[in-house]
Amino acid sequence: MEKSKVAIVKTSPQTVLEDYYRLMNLADYQDELPKNVDTALKINISWHFFYPGSSTTPWQLEGVIRAMKRDGYDPALIHGCHNRTVVIDSHLGERENKQVNVTDHHGLRNIHLYEGEEWIHIRDAVGDLADKFLVLNDVYPDGFMIPKRFIGENIIHLPTIKTHVFTTTTGAMKNAFGGLLNEKRHWTHPVIHETLIDLLRIQKKIHSGLFAVMDGTFAGDGPGPRCMAPYVKNVLLASSDQVAIDAVAAKLMGFDPMKEIKFIRMAHEAGLGTGKPEEIEIVGDTEAANENWNFVGPYKKMTFASRMQHKIYWGSLKKPLEWSLKTVLAPWAFIASVLYHDFFWYAVHKRRVLNILKSNWGRLFNNWEEVELPADDLEIKGWKDVGREPAKLKKQTFKHMLKAFKVMGTTMKEIPDFVRGRQTGRKK
Repeated sequence: MEKSKVAIVKTSPQTVLEDYYRLMNLADYQDELPKNVDTALKINISWHFFYPGSSTTPWQLEGVIRAMKRDGYDPALIHGCHNRTVVIDSHLGERENKQVNVTDHHGLRNIHLYEGEEWIHIRDAVGDLADKFLVLNDVYPDGFMIPKRFIGENIIHLPTIKTHVFTTTTGAMKNAFGGLLNEKRHWTHPVIHETLIDLLRIQKKIHSGLFAVMDGTFAGDGPGPRCMAPYVKNVLLASSDQVAIDAVAAKLMGFDPMKEIKFIRMAHEAGLGTGKPEEIEIVGDTEAANENWNFVGPYKKMTFASRMQHKIYWGSLKKPLEWSLKTVLAPWAFIASVLYHDFFWYAVHKRRVLNILKSNWGRLFNNWEEVELPADDLEIKGWKDVGREPAKLKKQTFKHMLKAFKVMGTTMKEIPDFVRGRQTGRKK
């Protein structure tokens, strides 16, 4: 049996587009993704505001699109793909993180799964595979819906390298969470590791090709996927094995994937991929795979919000409060999250963002519109000039607060429990 392969490449703004092309071909992506079907680029937005390490970077999306065009994939069969959550505004997020700049620049479709897309009951989608779920049948006794368009199309997950308060690390496997589950996915948090195993089984069943490209130009350590300390790491990863790429990313961050990351161990033992680093074939800049960033992880410096989440899902508040998250009372938690993260934490820690804008990657992000490259010149290796450092870094607290208020309004408007007629299961 062939060993799982993970490609790793060191990068810089000057070479990042060529590096993504090299990375994806080192990982044999063309063998995994047929060219005659739609390919969804599953964009990750962990925060609608720009926060380094949190969400798909514009150069990550740019690099993947250019590589595919260069290798003969039809742009008409490639589309950006977004899910929605009750605490993240995906439309604000794609603008603030400059992802929509990229899809628009290349003339791609940009699909928001919760807007006009047809969803299908899981048993109609995967049949008897549903009988093998570890936890989803218990969490959703009446079943749940998945996007119908996913059936028979390729998907490329576009996560970043970061830690997570529920799963220690997050990456390719967790990136399926938002797209495959309906808006009651917070019900799965107490069994999140088992849920990721079920979701990987679903993906292997429904997709014509499954691939992941992970950006580690910025990487986040701490109580992620939002409230992290960002670092510049200049690493890119790619693989068709979702378990293996998450294992290599975890090892880079300083974790033992088989001992410390439950979902990786479970997936490995279930035969869904390779979680043992010693059993993974590393190709590319192999020296980089030996780096150890010594991240402290999400649990040593937890935020007030993450401590409360742990108590609600696994600790002393589980009995008195968790039940409320499965009723019309659930909005209290969504509103509390927006108030804490958008109004308080981001504003207090904005200096981290301002400081990262001084780096080469930060300058590239800040100047993205001014240094945009011709969409059809596929031989460009990267950005020779990332633009100047902002002349004066402003906190722009008022503009931030205005956006936070808009998010609060969207959150309250879109709370599933308050929207009539929204389906979460098969009609009876």
